Amino acid sequence: MQHFASDNQAGICPEALAYLLKSNDSGHEPSYGDDAWTQRVCDRMRDLFQTDCEVFFVFNGTAANSLALASLCQSYHSVICHELAHIETDECGGPEFFSNGSKLLTAKGENGKLTPDAIEALVTKRADIHYPRPKVVSITQSTEVGTVYTVEEVRAIAAIAKRRQLRVHMDGARFANAVAALDVHPSEITWRAGVDVLCFGGTKNGLPVGEVVVFFDKKLAEDFAYRVKQAGQLASKMRFISAPWLGLLDNDVWLRNARHANAMAALLHQRLLDITGVKVLFEPQANAVFAELPDHAAKAMRARGWKFYQFIGAGGCRLMCAWDTQQETVERFAAELRSLCVT
Repeated sequence: MQHFASDNQAGICPEALAYLLKSNDSGHEPSYGDDAWTQRVCDRMRDLFQTDCEVFFVFNGTAANSLALASLCQSYHSVICHELAHIETDECGGPEFFSNGSKLLTAKGENGKLTPDAIEALVTKRADIHYPRPKVVSITQSTEVGTVYTVEEVRAIAAIAKRRQLRVHMDGARFANAVAALDVHPSEITWRAGVDVLCFGGTKNGLPVGEVVVFFDKKLAEDFAYRVKQAGQLASKMRFISAPWLGLLDNDVWLRNARHANAMAALLHQRLLDITGVKVLFEPQANAVFAELPDHAAKAMRARGWKFYQFIGAGGCRLMCAWDTQQETVERFAAELRSLCVT
């Protein structure tokens, strides 16, 4: 049975699994990222983003975000983010821990997005020595409520960040879904728009494990390898994290997977619109649908075995679609929910 609780629940896509097995069949390889597979993926990432960037592999998104932000901040600095940002709500203080205390300053914003005005307000709120000095702006792409920053929105945020001498970090756990939704080149919403560091998520896009931290400003990556090692994120058999990326990158499988997940979310959204008592909270742009379900219906759906979360984002039930979500799953979920909501 497929579920909508998280796109993390899906398995490994066949292309990624094939490369995982190929890397295992290649015999002995150098450890700690000195293998040919890892170097090959790094070069492919540079080709993908059309720039000479530094590429690092870690096990999960919390480590990616926390270590990336720590590389941009001192302990007396602060990071500006949306109040619903994953680094604020779901990383157990990881960014603060790995930066030795950098504070997260949160701002409100419609549709889960930061705005230049909100950033400006926090930057100019105080300038005394008792206030943690803003150093980084962090945006989530796609957001925690399933919306997407446009190229123009990213550029506007980067412009105010540059004016205020702030770095720009992008939490791209679902970066693939954002690129697919916007139908733009990945460089257009990253370094060409002013992003300094991207945490590029692979697990939610069909990998078994592993995220990539991409530094577009290579100076910022100085000593980052030591941070990765110290945090216990340096895989000894790195090829088993890196090689599956080739399965995503070949023939743009990463985009195909993301487009499919987005399409299933769009279908689910369409099916929910005419169900009595159901209220969709945000216009879905990526692979998430947020909706308020009648309490009795939500409880009954769970009793039937469906899994979804109600504590993430801005309220309601979060329904996530994955690279392998089947249309039949969407139709069945909607049909069962409709039968429970008939007045």
